[in-house]
Amino acid sequence: MKDKRLYQPQYIREILKQYGFTFSKALGQNFLIDGNVVRNIAEGAEVSKEDIILEVGPGIGTLTEELAMRAKKVFCVEKDSRLIPILKETLKDFDNIRFINEDILKFDWDSFMEEHTEGKRIKIVANLPYYITTPIIESILKRADRVESITVMVQKEVAERMVATEKDSNYGSLSLFIRYFSEAKIIAKVPNQVFMPKPDVDSAVIRLTTRNLNYPGDEEFLFGLIRSGFVKRRKTILNSLTKGFVQVDKKNLREVLEELSISEKSRAENLSMDDFMNIALLLERGRTI
Repeated sequence: MKDKRLYQPQYIREILKQYGFTFSKALGQNFLIDGNVVRNIAEGAEVSKEDIILEVGPGIGTLTEELAMRAKKVFCVEKDSRLIPILKETLKDFDNIRFINEDILKFDWDSFMEEHTEGKRIKIVANLPYYITTPIIESILKRADRVESITVMVQKEVAERMVATEKDSNYGSLSLFIRYFSEAKIIAKVPNQVFMPKPDVDSAVIRLTTRNLNYPGDEEFLFGLIRSGFVKRRKTILNSLTKGFVQVDKKNLREVLEELSISEKSRAENLSMDDFMNIALLLERGRTI
């Protein structure tokens, strides 16, 4: 193992000074400066020498270094072009890393998967910019058939929403979206002092192990129904689901709820993923048995 590691604060300061780099608040840049956290992320992702890793937002490479020591290949997608020459310098000792200067939200996933993954399912590992955490994860999960797992550092409150269950105050449409595509587990809670600069919030490392539920209905209709339920979460589902993102007839919904033995006075926070899927399927099929 290298004696001088990138997560060491003094080393980071030297690098930043050498390149005249200043942090961008707009890009949500906070670099990890704690070796234990870096190792916890890599271990939580269960990175092995057979794995192909895609890392989002590597910064100056503190997590990348650990991943490259454990994985077969590491592809780093970094939006900030100022960081590319720094990464090439700090990680020059590794021959299994490739840097991609792109915005992950505009990333050509299909081309990447075809050219670089050897037909394998990849693992996503990242310390995500908090301001775009949800869009990034949603984008990745929609390609769950090509992704084995997602292990990321996110804002603690967001992690708690991801793993929340029915009747939990954090339970919402994000909880259900995550549950549909994966099994979520918080690996570790992380205080804000392990970052440079220090953010205002604490963080958590969460692992999402992807799965395919083989849902037979229209996913777009299902998620529209879920969003409808939580936009005005204090309303009963009879009212929220009929005045939301998808067109639902109140009479039909009342009959479907009766068929499923779900009270029309229930709220979205009381319904499980199975409840929403059953409601959506019956509404789609026009069944009022």
